Amino acid sequence: MIETTNIQIEPIAQSRINELDENNIPFGKLYSDHMFVADYANGEWSNAKIVPYQNLSISPANNTLHYAITIFEGLKAYRNPQGEVVVFRPQANAQRLNISAERMCMPDVPEELFMEGLTELLKLDSAWVPSAPNTSLYIRPFVLGTDEYIGIRPSDTFKFMIITCPVGAYYSQPVNVKIETEFSRAFEGGTGFAKAGGNYAASLYPAKLAQEQGFHQLIWTDGKTHDYIEESGTMNVMFVIDNKIYTAPTSGTILKGITRDSVLTLARDWGMEVIEEPLKVSTVVEAARNGQLQEAFGVGTAATIAPIAKIGFEEDVFELPNPEQWTISKRILDELNAIRTGEKEDTYGWTYKV
Repeated sequence: MIETTNIQIEPIAQSRINELDENNIPFGKLYSDHMFVADYANGEWSNAKIVPYQNLSISPANNTLHYAITIFEGLKAYRNPQGEVVVFRPQANAQRLNISAERMCMPDVPEELFMEGLTELLKLDSAWVPSAPNTSLYIRPFVLGTDEYIGIRPSDTFKFMIITCPVGAYYSQPVNVKIETEFSRAFEGGTGFAKAGGNYAASLYPAKLAQEQGFHQLIWTDGKTHDYIEESGTMNVMFVIDNKIYTAPTSGTILKGITRDSVLTLARDWGMEVIEEPLKVSTVVEAARNGQLQEAFGVGTAATIAPIAKIGFEEDVFELPNPEQWTISKRILDELNAIRTGEKEDTYGWTYKV
């Protein structure tokens, strides 16, 4: 529960908005003036406030530092042609945050608290939402345990926070990916479906090895046999074979991507055939080898639609057709961008106007 929805606001003395150059925005390095914070103790959320963006002071015995008791979300705000700030599917992020919270022994964050904190923060920092093409305000809600205790047990106290940062494109060019067949990201019964910090920490070493081989990202396969495609390091993945969209179904090891759901909704509504079933690595590799793989792309909040230029598998590297000639993923990207920025009517109820 939440004690009150009244949010105390402490505005920054001097805005840093002059640091923002909309024509040159590095991803994830420049943060907006304020952040939202709420505390959980004694079974309830309280002390909701917006304060200047600042460092946290925590104990060296903080249990999140030792046991990765942390979950997060990612979403974006855009400026529409009327100059208003709109957010893409924030309620879906609030719901998914609580799916992660349950798995990680954390309290639910009430949707009211999530939405009110987000709304008030964006109102205060609306100047940080860029309007240049292919830019947005990235929003990072997260929860962390705050107990001062070294011991393996759930935390009793938590912080829920929201920070924001203006961003440009996550990937500035089509990406090269490697199908991973040695290391594993997740197993059934684990935390693969949750946006838990430890999932991403464990993926860094295999990704580093792939980057040393010239790949930007991995495509993870199932942890038991490595025979089935799952997801990429920062996004769900989709493949166009014979004009059909193939993607793995979400499960205990695959994140239920909100962009993924949006893409599949659009494709089905347009009458495209979507094959959402366990996807064999061999199916993708053979299609690439035979020239039947027309398009391959990642889908996620940060990347939106990220075209895949090359796919590595064992000793082979398959080069896909020039992404500039792709039609399906480009049509989806254009439609999503038009809905998110308000250039096209949102018939799905996906956008939230601040």
